[in-house]
Amino acid sequence: MTKNETTSIVLTGFMGTGKSTVGRALAARLGYAFFDTDALIEARHGPITAIFRDEGEEAFRRLEREVAAELGGRERIVVATGGRLMLDPVNAAAFEDAAVFCLTAAPATIVQRTDRTPGARPLLAGDDRAARITALLDERAVGYAAFEQVATDGVTPEAVVDEIITRLAAR
Repeated sequence: MTKNETTSIVLTGFMGTGKSTVGRALAARLGYAFFDTDALIEARHGPITAIFRDEGEEAFRRLEREVAAELGGRERIVVATGGRLMLDPVNAAAFEDAAVFCLTAAPATIVQRTDRTPGARPLLAGDDRAARITALLDERAVGYAAFEQVATDGVTPEAVVDEIITRLAAR
């Protein structure tokens, strides 16, 4: 990165695109602190599935806003967000000075990756997870398109980290 290095880096995108895995590796490579917004919420308030079940999605979105406000403006951090966090304008504004990258993957890749934790994905509940993933990706496409895209299909997390660092250096 250059002398005008970014104070923070935010990884957004749909679940299963590699935000947490890439975020940890990117933070380690840069010597930055790493934060996963979903992990912070779970550490403070319990499992996300329980929050959705007991309090509803809006309660979870409120907790996301609290975490975004807390992390926004901090220096030398990498933040892996929940899949919809940056689509909320309040949250996006909290990270207005950050470099934001939207990690992407094909629906089939997302199905495969989210199969590892099927019960931990309340928005994918139901019989046809592939159809649900496609519908949610379509619903969020315009919002995700506002951010610089980095594909994660068929590449290692280290290759994605290299790509992000290359793009940051070019700024």
